Amino acid sequence: MAQHRILVPMDFTSVSDIALEHAIVVGKAFESEIMLLHIIGSKKEMTDARLRMEAWNEKAAAAYPHTVRTAVRIGSIFEDIDDVAVEQDANLVIMGTHGLKGMQFLTGGRALRIVTNCSTPFIITQERGIKDSGYDDIVVPLDLHQDTKQKLSTVAEMATYFNGRVHIISPAETDEFLQNQLKRNIEFAKEYFAERGIEYTVKISEHSSGSFVKDVVRYAASIEADLISIMNLHEKSLMGILGQTYEQQIITNETQLPVLIINPIETRVIRGSVFAQ
Repeated sequence: MAQHRILVPMDFTSVSDIALEHAIVVGKAFESEIMLLHIIGSKKEMTDARLRMEAWNEKAAAAYPHTVRTAVRIGSIFEDIDDVAVEQDANLVIMGTHGLKGMQFLTGGRALRIVTNCSTPFIITQERGIKDSGYDDIVVPLDLHQDTKQKLSTVAEMATYFNGRVHIISPAETDEFLQNQLKRNIEFAKEYFAERGIEYTVKISEHSSGSFVKDVVRYAASIEADLISIMNLHEKSLMGILGQTYEQQIITNETQLPVLIINPIETRVIRGSVFAQ
């Protein structure tokens, strides 16, 4: 079996600590190798970066029973995170962000640029930790775009490994054509999860697609969810439905829930299951 790997980009702040917490819990479930990555802008930063990474490596190794490795790379976060993920055959990237008020390079369109340039699924965390039991309750927004069905496989694997529950939420559309399309998507998801023995619930949002993001976040908070899973569709027609800041609002949600974000299949390299071992 191939070694399962989790890549954790680090910036030596508290959000990196939270991302590492998530990686440790996920990694214990899959006996993953964890690689800590720090990207610098020039050679003169190398000595300091290596010393700091050694300290983080010791910290991680003390809390994690499997292999932890580190890497310091000169380059750009927008390109080199994906390069390292591909080179190391990573199954998953777990990265901390600073929310809307934090560091510029990890907010808004720039955060999405990092994700969009990466061929590996991301879990983006803020300052909220993870339970020892992992992601017990996963919210899956299911909208009008066909690409959203692609995330069901990853969500199903996550729920299976953590013995979790999936909570499907869809917008309330008044147009009959849109209603029927949503119903088909929901029935597809219900059958998909039922066939795999995964417990699920279905909720229709109080609002149409225009206010769907707020409804998703409120619903996730109300059921004390552990993870929201979305597709990165910012260049797709979904933007016309959910507004220009759909992914940004989800990633930087005020409840600080981590977000599993996956690029559509036609824009990323498929190297097998996110949790294949």
